Amino acid sequence: MGSGKSTIGRILAKKLKNSYFLDTDSLIEHFENRKISEIFANDGEEYFRNCEKRVFNWIKENVQNSIISTGGGLPMFVPEIKEAGIVIYLKVEFDDIIKRLTDEEIAKRPLFQNIEKAKELFEKRDKVYTELANYVIKNNDLENTIKKIEDNIIMREYII
Repeated sequence: MGSGKSTIGRILAKKLKNSYFLDTDSLIEHFENRKISEIFANDGEEYFRNCEKRVFNWIKENVQNSIISTGGGLPMFVPEIKEAGIVIYLKVEFDDIIKRLTDEEIAKRPLFQNIEKAKELFEKRDKVYTELANYVIKNNDLENTIKKIEDNIIMREYII
């Protein structure tokens, strides 16, 4: 959350031919017909993680030519994420994420209610994301990040 993955994903999907942008959290909300906060409140984190796995399997079996933004926990609970395609970790420092988020954005994230715990979680996830990613891109500036992805990844992996 706050790394720019939705913004960058949408921009890249528009630039790529016949490509789409998907967000796993949005897919979960559509598949479940309720908000993630409701899933956590009514069924708990374990149920939500199972939803993530179902969405991942659906993507792996049914989706091609797409930029996919995952929820923060998906790579932690679905380590086989590379089976769905190339994984790019948009790395942003925790303090920068906090600066980017509005109070409303923080309020809608169940795991972000305690900032100290959120920072601990960020540090754990950072290690896993770095290990799982095909590419790690520091996202300090939107335009530069998109250029890095286009020049160093898309041109290497695909022909636009």
